Amino acid sequence: MTLTELQERLATEPRPVLLHVLPEEVFAAKRLAGSLNACVYEMIFPDRVKELVPDPSTPLIVYGAGGGSLDAKTATGILRAAGYGAVECFEGGLDALAAAGLPLEGSGEVSECAFPTDGTYAVNIDDSVIRWTGRNLFNHHSGTVTLAKGTLAIEGGKLVSAAFEIAMDTIACEDITDAAMNRLLIQHLHTTDFFDVANHPVATFFSTACEAIEGATPGRPNFLLRGVFTLRGIAREIEFPLVAAAQGSRVTGQAQISLNRTVFGSRYGSGRFFRFLGKHVVNDLIELHLKIHADRTGA
Repeated sequence: MTLTELQERLATEPRPVLLHVLPEEVFAAKRLAGSLNACVYEMIFPDRVKELVPDPSTPLIVYGAGGGSLDAKTATGILRAAGYGAVECFEGGLDALAAAGLPLEGSGEVSECAFPTDGTYAVNIDDSVIRWTGRNLFNHHSGTVTLAKGTLAIEGGKLVSAAFEIAMDTIACEDITDAAMNRLLIQHLHTTDFFDVANHPVATFFSTACEAIEGATPGRPNFLLRGVFTLRGIAREIEFPLVAAAQGSRVTGQAQISLNRTVFGSRYGSGRFFRFLGKHVVNDLIELHLKIHADRTGA
C-alpha cells in the first residue's frame, strides 16, 4: 500500500481500523490519530488484536516503523494466518508519514537504544551476573562467579569506559549435582592449579579504550573494549566486543570474554605444557559471559 492509497482508504467509509504494531512507548510518541496499538514483538500479539478487533472481517491497516523494518509485514502475515481477511499493510510506516509531513499524535519523543544522561554508572551487583564455562575435549563444567563492584562511564551519549572486579572466592559450579564432587571441583579451582584464590581473591578489568562499532544494529556488538585484565596477580591486555544499550536510566552491557588461562599462570592440564594428558587435558580457553546492569551515580 502506497501513501496515496493509505490516504484514499482513510477517506472512505467505513473507515478501516488503523493498527500501530510497535511497542507502547513508540505508540505514545508517534501515531496516526485514532490508531489502536498491539506490539508485534510480543507473543500475545494475536490475542491482543482479537481483544481490540474481535471481528476478523473488519478492514485493518497495519503500520509500523517503515524504513525497511519488517514489523508491519510480519504483523500482516500473522493476522492473515489468524483469519483476518481484510488486513492491509502500509510498509512506509512512520518514516513515510513523517517525510510527507502528515500530522502525527503523541509526544514525538522516541529513540532507539539511546544512552541516558552522561555520567558515571555503578554496577548493580544484585542484578548483574557472570557465568563461566570451562571445557576439555570430552566434558565441560559451568557455573557463576560474583561481581564485587564495577563502573561504566557515558560521555556524549556513548559508552567511554568500563571497569569491574570479580570475587573469585564466590566461584560456583551448577552442572555437577553430586555435592561431594561439586565441592571437590570448587576446591580444585581455588588451588594454584587454576585461580590461586587464597593469594588472589579478586580479578579485575579496566578499559583503556572503548571504540564504537559503526553500523551495529541492536542485538549485535556495538562497542569494542580494550583494556587490562588481571587474574592471579598477572595483568594482560585483552579486547572483546560488547553489546551495550539503555532502558530508562539504566545501562546494560553484555559480553563474552575468552581468556587464555595459561598466560595468567594456570597451566594445569594444558597441552602446551604437558604431554600424554589423554582424558586429563583441560582446554586453555575459559569463557566468561557477562551481563552487567549499571545505574547512574553522578556526573
